[in-house]
Amino acid sequence: MGLEFIELGLDYLKAKMPVNQNTVQPLRMLNGGASLAMAECVGSMAANLVFDRNKYVALGLDLNGNHLRPVMEGEWVYAIAKPIHIGNTTQVWEIKIETSEGKLAHISRLTMAVKNR
Repeated sequence: MGLEFIELGLDYLKAKMPVNQNTVQPLRMLNGGASLAMAECVGSMAANLVFDRNKYVALGLDLNGNHLRPVMEGEWVYAIAKPIHIGNTTQVWEIKIETSEGKLAHISRLTMAVKNR
């Protein structure tokens, strides 16, 4: 998919992904499945950066998303994962995917289970 993590802040993780032959559907627009895969990758990585990975692991429980606008082949998209809830046994993350111009293209919510290793 060409996903690349580009920024880590105190309460977010940001990544970018090209809209290319690997991430488009037949009409040459960003595939909805690629948006969901990006959201899960970024949200899951963010969830696992919250705690000591030697003691815990976060695993996906639920992912839902809304596709809000098309993004054409040749562009880039940027995902930002931010926590909604960080608990002892679950986490909930919001992942927004935007165009290079900052237009919202997709929004997802990812629920993670936190388990002892």
